[in-house]
Amino acid sequence: MGKVINSTFVSIDGVINHMEVWHFAYVDDEPDQIALDQLRASEALLMGRHTYDVYASAWPERDGVYADLINAMPKYVASTTLDKADWNNTTVLKGDLVAEVAALKQRDGDILMHGFGPVANTLMTNGLLDVLHLWVHPHFAGVGGPGDLLLKDGNSTRLELTGTQVLKSGIVLLSYQVPDAPTA
Repeated sequence: MGKVINSTFVSIDGVINHMEVWHFAYVDDEPDQIALDQLRASEALLMGRHTYDVYASAWPERDGVYADLINAMPKYVASTTLDKADWNNTTVLKGDLVAEVAALKQRDGDILMHGFGPVANTLMTNGLLDVLHLWVHPHFAGVGGPGDLLLKDGNSTRLELTGTQVLKSGIVLLSYQVPDAPTA
């Protein structure tokens, strides 16, 4: 049975969007390598509609090891409004998200998610998100509203810390396991 592994960049004040304000000054070889390792360890990528739109407009035009991997791997986008995905190897999950992801987890191989929006929140509150990697940036974003925050009403999931890594940029990578998630 595979796991759903979420990897999310977050500012120190909890903002997960508006990355142009707080994220890109911290990009260097170290986080790039960790992100590449996370992608290599995954069999598929799961996205919400917003992440899909951003990624599908950017990654097919890029080259390099990371771009080659992400473009070639199976991808799933959860959307009730997207009829067809144009990015290669992408399947649209239009039905019951919880049931469809539960079925995907029955396959071998882990599924990686980027970002913590409505899809990740739904999976976590339904016991389908197994691992959460938070990349906490040493930067107050100072922008956004309630929809831009990691915090979501109704999610009171307990997590177990499984690892910490301080990057030379000052990013602290916190790794958590969801203790109630089913194990293989």
